[in-house]
Amino acid sequence: MIRGRAQGLTDRRSEREALDRLVQAVTGGQSQALVVRGDPGVGKTVLLDYLARRASGCQVARASGVQSEMELAFAGLHQLCAPMLGRAEHLPAPQRDALQTAFGQAAGPPPDRFLVGLAVLSLLSDVAGERPLICLIDDEQWLDQASAQALGFAARRLAADPVGLVFAAREPGLELAGLPELEVGGLRESDARALLDSALASPLDDRIRDQIVAETEGNPLALLELPRGLTPAELAGGFGLPGAAPLSERIAESFRRQLEALPAPSRRLVLLAAAEPYGDLSLVWRAAERLRIPAAAAAPAVDAGLVEFGPRVRFRHPLLRSASYRAASAADRQAVHAALAEATDPGTAPERRAWHRAQAAIGPDEEVAAELERSAGRAQARGGLAAAAAFLERSALLTADPARRADRRLAAAQAQLQAGAFGTALELVTDAEAGPLDELQSARADLLRGEIVFASGQGSDAPPLLLKAAERLKPLDAGLARETYLTAWMAALFAGRLAGAGDLPEVCRAARAVPAPPDPPHPADLVLAGLAMVVTDGPAAAAPTLRRALRAFNDAGMTMAEELRWGWFAQAAASALWDDDTWRAMLTRQVRLAREAGALDQLPIMLGALGTAVAWSGDFAATAALVAEADAVCEVTGSRAAPFTAMMLASLRGHRAEAAPLIEGTIAEATAGGQGIAVAYAHWTAAILANGLGQYAEALTAARQASEDTSTLYISMWALPELIEAAARTGDTGIAADALTRLAQFTQAGATDFGLGVEARCRALLSDGEAAESLYREAIDRLGRTRLRPELARAHLLYGEWLRRENRRADAREQLRTAHDMLAAMGAEAFAARARHELQATGETVRQPTAEPASALTAQEAHIARLAADGHTNPEIAAQLFLSARTVEWHLRKIFTKLGIASRRELREALTASLAQPADVTPRSVR
Repeated sequence: MIRGRAQGLTDRRSEREALDRLVQAVTGGQSQALVVRGDPGVGKTVLLDYLARRASGCQVARASGVQSEMELAFAGLHQLCAPMLGRAEHLPAPQRDALQTAFGQAAGPPPDRFLVGLAVLSLLSDVAGERPLICLIDDEQWLDQASAQALGFAARRLAADPVGLVFAAREPGLELAGLPELEVGGLRESDARALLDSALASPLDDRIRDQIVAETEGNPLALLELPRGLTPAELAGGFGLPGAAPLSERIAESFRRQLEALPAPSRRLVLLAAAEPYGDLSLVWRAAERLRIPAAAAAPAVDAGLVEFGPRVRFRHPLLRSASYRAASAADRQAVHAALAEATDPGTAPERRAWHRAQAAIGPDEEVAAELERSAGRAQARGGLAAAAAFLERSALLTADPARRADRRLAAAQAQLQAGAFGTALELVTDAEAGPLDELQSARADLLRGEIVFASGQGSDAPPLLLKAAERLKPLDAGLARETYLTAWMAALFAGRLAGAGDLPEVCRAARAVPAPPDPPHPADLVLAGLAMVVTDGPAAAAPTLRRALRAFNDAGMTMAEELRWGWFAQAAASALWDDDTWRAMLTRQVRLAREAGALDQLPIMLGALGTAVAWSGDFAATAALVAEADAVCEVTGSRAAPFTAMMLASLRGHRAEAAPLIEGTIAEATAGGQGIAVAYAHWTAAILANGLGQYAEALTAARQASEDTSTLYISMWALPELIEAAARTGDTGIAADALTRLAQFTQAGATDFGLGVEARCRALLSDGEAAESLYREAIDRLGRTRLRPELARAHLLYGEWLRRENRRADAREQLRTAHDMLAAMGAEAFAARARHELQATGETVRQPTAEPASALTAQEAHIARLAADGHTNPEIAAQLFLSARTVEWHLRKIFTKLGIASRRELREALTASLAQPADVTPRSVR
C-alpha cells in the first residue's frame, strides 16, 4: 500500500457513508450497482479497499482491468468469476455452456455476448444465495470489451439479489452508462497538507507547500509521488512552472525519475513485469531467466516500494506500470515481449503468446501474423468479437502480402460489425480499399459497407450499397450473391418508399436475373426467388415457389444459427401468402431460438413481428407482455426499435391518447432514419385506430398513406382492408374498388381462410342484397376457422351494421351482440363502442365495462404471472426476461399479494378474474 493512503480517507466521509449504505443494502438483500469515478490517483482504489474491509458479512470478489490485456476476450470477467465457477453447474444449460465456451473451458458455437451476460447474472445471484456478494472491479476503463459488456449487463438486471457490483473508473465505458455514480475529487486543503507532510523528508516552506497543494488539486497520489526524488532546493525553486504538463503526466514523470534511480537490471525486470498483464510471477521469472536478469535484481525495486513480487506481481499504482513501459526504448520492449512469448506455454495460453510475439515483431512477419489470425478464430469461437477484431487488425499490420493483408482487414471489419462497432468497421473497410484489391475482395468490401450501414439503422442508404455488392458478386460467387440479394431485399423492404435508389422493385428485378442455384436449392434460395416473384410477376405466379420455400424450410433440418439467419426471411414468405398459422408458428420459433441463443440484437424486431401476430389474435395481455419484453431487451442492449407492437395494441384497444404519440413519434423518427416500413406500419395502425373510433375520413387518409407504399409489401397489403372499410363508409367506392382488386391479387394467391375471409368481408362492403349477405356469412365462416378473433369480431360488427341499415333489427342484434361480446372481452374498446352504439340503435342497452381493479399488475408482473401460470419455472422465466431467478421470485411474491393468492396453482384462475371485463347486455323491447 502507498505510504500515507490511510490519511487519504480522512476527507472521505460522504464517500464512506455512501459505501456503508451500499453494504447495508446488499446485506439486507437488495442489489446495488455503483460506479466510483475520478481522476488517476484520486483514491478510488483506497475506497474499494475500504469497502472490502467494511463488507465483513459478505463474500468479496475482486478484479482489475489491465491496459495491456484489453484485447484478451473475457480476461477481466474470468479474473472475477474464476473462484465461483464451481457453481456454474447450477446454471441453465445454455448459460452454462455459453460461460464455459467464453472462458475456453469447452468447445461450442460462439456464444452471444448477452447470453454470457445473463450467465454472469445467474452465477452472481446463485453465489449470493449462500451469503451476500460484493464484486469490486478496479480500473474498469481497462477491462476488455467482452468483460465490460457482460458485467454492465449484469449490473442493470440485478434487482432482488444480495449482490453489489462496484466499478472504479477514470472515465466509465458506455457499458456502464446510466448506472449510479460516486464522483471522487481531491482532498480538502487541510488533509492535503497533512498527506504532503507525510511524504516529505524535511519541513517545507508554507508558501511552497500551499503551491504544491493548489497545483495537485488535493490529488492524493500526486501529493505523495511528485515530491519523490526532488531535493528541498528543487522543490523551493519552483515546483509549478508556467505551462506545466497535465497532472497525470507529471505523476508519470515522477515515477520515471524513481525508475531511473534503479540499477539497470532492476529497471529491466520492472519493464518485464509491466509487459506481463496478469502478474504471473512464475512466467516473469522464466522470461527473466531468458534475458539473464538475476533474481537479485528484484530487491532494489521492492526496497523502493515500486513493485511487490508476492504471489502475483503488483505495482504500487497502474500509472507506475505504464510509466515503466513507456519509458523503455522500442528495442527493450520488443526484447521483453519476445522473452515472455518464449516463456508462455502455447498449449494453455496461445492468445497471450501470440500477442507477445506480435509486440516483439520488428516488421512484417507472416508466421506471427498467421498465429494472430488463428488466435482471432479462437477468440471468435468464444464470443470475443472485439478481441478477434484486434488480433486480425494486428495480423494485417504484420502482413507483407497485399492481398492477404486486405483479406485480414476485411475479416477484422466483419468482426467489428458483429461486435456492433460500426464506426471502426467502416474505417477498416476504408483501410482495406486503400490497398490493391482484386474483384472479389472489392465486392466483399462493398458488401461489408452495405451491411454496416443497414445494421447501424441508416435505412435508406443500405439498399443501393447491398444491391451494388450483389451485382458485383454475381459472376464471382453466385451463392454469396444470392445471400446478398436476400439481404438487399430485406433492406429495401425496411426502407420502403424512402429507399430511393435500390428500392424493392429494382432489387427484385436484379435478383430474378441471378443464375439458378444448384439442385436441390437451399431454402433461402427458394425464399429469394418467391419474394422477388411477388414483385416482378405478381402473387399468383409467386405462390407455388413461396409454398415450396416454406416446405423446404420446415424440412431442412437446419442448425440453430441457420434458422436464426434465414427464418426471418422465410416468415416473410408465409406473410405474403396470408398464411397466418405458419406465419405465427415461424415467428414463435424465431423468438424462442433468439431467446435460447441470447441473440438480443435480433430479438426486438422479432418480438415486434410476433407481437403483431399475437395482437391480431386478440390476446392483448400476451401482447402487452411482448411489449414489456421488447422494452427490457432494448434497455439492456441500448438498442432502439420502432414500437410496432405497442402501436398495434393501443390502436386495437382504441386508446387514442396512448396510440397517437407513439404513431406520430414513429413517423417522425422513422422518416428521419430512412425506415419506410415503420412509417407505413404507423399509418396502418392509425387507420385501425380511426376505423375503430368511427373517424372514417381520418382512417381513409392514414390507410391510403400506408397502402400506397408498395415497397413495404405486406404492410401495404395489410392496410388495404382498412382502406376499403374507410372508403366504403365515406362513399369513395372507386378507391375501395381499386383497393379490393389489389387485395384480391394476394388473398386469391394465398387461398387461406384468413385472406379469403378478409376479402369476402371487404367485398361485402361494396355489395348489396343477397350478394352482400352471402359474403358476410362467408367471411364469418372463414374467419371463424382462424385464430384472428378481432377480424372475426369485425366481420360480425360490419354484418350487424349492414343488417340494421336493412331494418332487420332482430338479426342485427344477434350479430352485434356477438361482436360486442367478443370485442369487449378482448379489450378492443373502440370497436366494442361501435357495436354498443349500434345495439343501442336497435333498442338494446349495454352497460359500460367495469374498470380494472386497483391492484392491476404492471406489464412486467403480468408477463411473469402469465409465464408462471403456463408452468414455467423461475429459472426459465428469468432466462426469458433477462433477470435472475431470485428477482422472479421477488416479483411473484408481489403478484400473489396483489391478486390475493398464495400459490402458483391459483394463478391462472386469478389472472382470468383480474383480466376479464364482462359486459352486461340487457335487451329492450323494440320501440
